[in-house]
Amino acid sequence: MPPDIPSDPTTLFVTTHIHTDGPIPGPHSLLTLTSAAHRADGVPTGTFTANLRELPGATLHPASLQDWRTRAGDWLATRRAARPPALATIAYARWVERLPGRAVFVAEHDSQDYLFVYWYLQRFAGEWPFAGSLSAASSPIRPARAAEACVLASCRTAPGPGLAAAG
Repeated sequence: MPPDIPSDPTTLFVTTHIHTDGPIPGPHSLLTLTSAAHRADGVPTGTFTANLRELPGATLHPASLQDWRTRAGDWLATRRAARPPALATIAYARWVERLPGRAVFVAEHDSQDYLFVYWYLQRFAGEWPFAGSLSAASSPIRPARAAEACVLASCRTAPGPGLAAAG
């Protein structure tokens, strides 16, 4: 990720919260994708959320299986109205492109958010629709803002950086 992207009044900071069934995209799948766009002053400008079907041939990682077994209700919530990965990813890219400003992706250094979102966008939309990326430490908007829009019960009771890695 670039170190800093100059902010101007049209910059929107897009924070993202995901759930997966393993540590890397391809062998494992992105199950939920939630993003929230905010101006630098914190005013929200839009949200996107989707459940995605598993990738063909992908498998559930054993560590993720253990975690999801403790959150069966959340697992079922990720499977409701799940869309094919290509359709959900293309819809996400179009959402980013329609935002009323210059969209910058914000992610924690140690999160899977950037890895999964970048891989899915390249694989299914053939593009990275963001003007750039920032680490959470360089952004006026914290990544936890997207978790507020997450529909899983565990996001509402105990949001934290481990959620994306574990689930």
